[in-house]
Amino acid sequence: MAKKRLGILGAGESGTGAALLAKGQGYEVFISDSGPINTAFKKQFEIHGLSYEEDQHTWETILESAEVVKSPGIPDDAPLVQKIREAGIPVISEIEFAARYSQAKIIGITGSNGKTTTSLLTHHLLETTGLDVELAGNVGPSFARKLNESDHDYFVLELSSFQLDGIRDFHPWVAQLLNITPDHLDRYENDIRKYGAAKFRIEMNQDAGDYFLYQPDDHWTKVLLESRKGNGKAIEIQPDLQGALVVDGHAFRLESGSLLGTHNRLNAAFAIQTALLTGLAPAEIQTGLDSFKNAAHRLEQVAEIDGVTYINDSKATNVDAVFFALDAMQKPVIWIAGGTDKGNEYDAIQPLVKEKVKALICLGADNLKLRRNFDFLPEIKETKNAEEAVRMAAKSAKAGDIVLLSPACASFDLFKNYEDRGNQFKQAVNNLKKERE
Repeated sequence: MAKKRLGILGAGESGTGAALLAKGQGYEVFISDSGPINTAFKKQFEIHGLSYEEDQHTWETILESAEVVKSPGIPDDAPLVQKIREAGIPVISEIEFAARYSQAKIIGITGSNGKTTTSLLTHHLLETTGLDVELAGNVGPSFARKLNESDHDYFVLELSSFQLDGIRDFHPWVAQLLNITPDHLDRYENDIRKYGAAKFRIEMNQDAGDYFLYQPDDHWTKVLLESRKGNGKAIEIQPDLQGALVVDGHAFRLESGSLLGTHNRLNAAFAIQTALLTGLAPAEIQTGLDSFKNAAHRLEQVAEIDGVTYINDSKATNVDAVFFALDAMQKPVIWIAGGTDKGNEYDAIQPLVKEKVKALICLGADNLKLRRNFDFLPEIKETKNAEEAVRMAAKSAKAGDIVLLSPACASFDLFKNYEDRGNQFKQAVNNLKKERE
């Protein structure tokens, strides 16, 4: 009997993970990428005897596939994807493919903002109590790669709308929908309802034994809630944003510096509710909360220099994320922002900026839109260099102030990615600290 052939479009992390898992499951695999393939990934293909091509797509070979796994970065309306579908070949995501080979209880987490923090915290709460849990998806290694190594009792998966677009039967035991705000609208015909519908796909296959966690105060979640298709038990996440954090009748303390701001109270509430559903005791969960350290570039406190606190929030690549960051600040802010604009509308944060920001440092190739929207600020400066941005901010700051890198924009005009931007900011802060010591 001939092996079933799986075509894989895109040889990034998700495509590579899918290829390795497919080989382990007995598939004949063909990987195709329109650009150059990372050398480390190519080496893995060669070690495992996987057929691949780069800098091209050989249509005839791809169309011999029984099924195709598509990279999340390839739009559904790409001509090659359309041609594959017209040939009657199913096109799915790596998440959909991998889930077929896992017996784990899957905890899926999506939302415009807070996915990574909530995924990391949910995983941490389960792991610190000794549960057999793994973290994968849009954060770190792909689900397929981790699953190819071993299955687990629980998988915590951070899921983007692009990954959810490619699911058919995938259904998590717990689906967390954190929020829906404008982002990636270029992939959804500039229609937030279509983007929101992609987010809601996380719960569409759930049954009565599953759980759907959502925030009822989130505008677009509330608007689209009536169109939900799944049958998971709906649980509202609506904690008091002041005082103790009460979830399901239990009070918790958030003393970790990694969980600053009201948005992180909501993120924590989602993670705590999920931990309670696994059967963990409140005291066990509190221990996990106390020891949690968030990922870099998310309201990450870098240093205090001459009484000024420097915070790296480079991951804040949209306006909503900046809103949450500014809302968390309790001291005057020198705000470093800018980069590649994603169709930003700044009206929603103008009141917060007026209230909290004393100076704006524009760190981008084109800062005209920022300057126009915040021309009421007494001090606006421009630079294309992270080191200079930090030094400009230091000159504007006095003891008790906060220098906040929270860009509201993508990073690709001046940096490789948001991590590179954040790392350059941190290096500049550390250089300044050494000089002042």
